[in-house]
Amino acid sequence: MSTNTMAAHSAGDVLLRVGAVTVMPDTESGTVSGLPDGVDNARVDVEDNTQLSLTATYMLTNNLGIELLGATPFTHDIVGEGDIEGVAVGETQHLPPTVSLQYHFGREDGVFNPYVGVGLNVTVFFSEEVDGQLIDTLNTLPTIAALGGVNSVDMELDPSVGLAAQAGVDVKVAENWYVNAAVWYIDIGTTAELTTDLGTTHEVDVDIDPWVVNVAVAYKF
Repeated sequence: MSTNTMAAHSAGDVLLRVGAVTVMPDTESGTVSGLPDGVDNARVDVEDNTQLSLTATYMLTNNLGIELLGATPFTHDIVGEGDIEGVAVGETQHLPPTVSLQYHFGREDGVFNPYVGVGLNVTVFFSEEVDGQLIDTLNTLPTIAALGGVNSVDMELDPSVGLAAQAGVDVKVAENWYVNAAVWYIDIGTTAELTTDLGTTHEVDVDIDPWVVNVAVAYKF
């Protein structure tokens, strides 16, 4: 039997998937630099978020495909740990487009069509906002209070470029229709810079490194 008749897909096929995707950060944070009054273990954590996903795979051969993962912008709450445990630090939005080269194991007329992939992720952060609770917390520090207190803080997060690995399965439910489940582990790291209206600057390095889980409905063109 030829490869064409054995494979679940053929070169030139396009699989379009629409669903829900959850980004679950596995955060490791450094300490926030430059804080006074012995505050030397202030760290941060990044919380989960779910958005609408849209992924597309183009089959280069019967088994090799290239996929683009896209989604509506994620919004993640950033909360304090260590010396600022439980403090609402702020939030950020981001877009994490990821391109992956996949190998599809499915066979013709197979119900379960698994695949694995490796790729590259680019994450761009925007609409960063600092929570008023962080400002109130900073103003409890004697050194900052003696300077008249902080009224505003700007936050910027550097973009990230990193590798991604994935595994997934398309479950055939009708001709050209599938239910999809997929998981990625993505290398995302950033440096957050916080600048107060007092002119002080504080930085923290954060490895976000999320697990990303997607459940979708797929159609093959």
